Amino acid sequence: MGFMIEETEIPERPSWDEYFMNIAGLVARRSTCIRRQVGAVLVGDRRVLATGYNGAPTGLRHCLDLGCLRQQYSIPSGERHELCRGLHAEQNAIIQAALHGVSVKDAVLYCTNHPCIICAKMIINAGIRSVLIQDRYRDTMAEDILQEAGVEVRQT
Repeated sequence: MGFMIEETEIPERPSWDEYFMNIAGLVARRSTCIRRQVGAVLVGDRRVLATGYNGAPTGLRHCLDLGCLRQQYSIPSGERHELCRGLHAEQNAIIQAALHGVSVKDAVLYCTNHPCIICAKMIINAGIRSVLIQDRYRDTMAEDILQEAGVEVRQT
């Protein structure tokens, strides 16, 4: 007497890029930014090294609680980054790796949005070799310096 195994439909496995971008999307849901929820995942050798989402520094009140200064002053997206309580997702991922002593040299950054110019400079100096993005974010200066530095950027 044998066992009968019922055939079930097995969902297709996501590619590595889909897998890590899905994680970045989940990380973005932790964001405390009123204007834009962004998630980032740093990956080395197909292993998650660090994650980050945009929001206020540890221990500080969030924009969800205080309101958005940039919104209050009608500051357009991509301008006057210094007038924000929050850190960007890419910054938080790089900082978390540094805080815990994890090298991100030659890592791949999966991010739900294209990095801004400030994040692009950090990505270059952190030694991150490529960036995979889900959505565009118009910052031509960031696009230009990433290209000049030889950091591959592709949209998934």
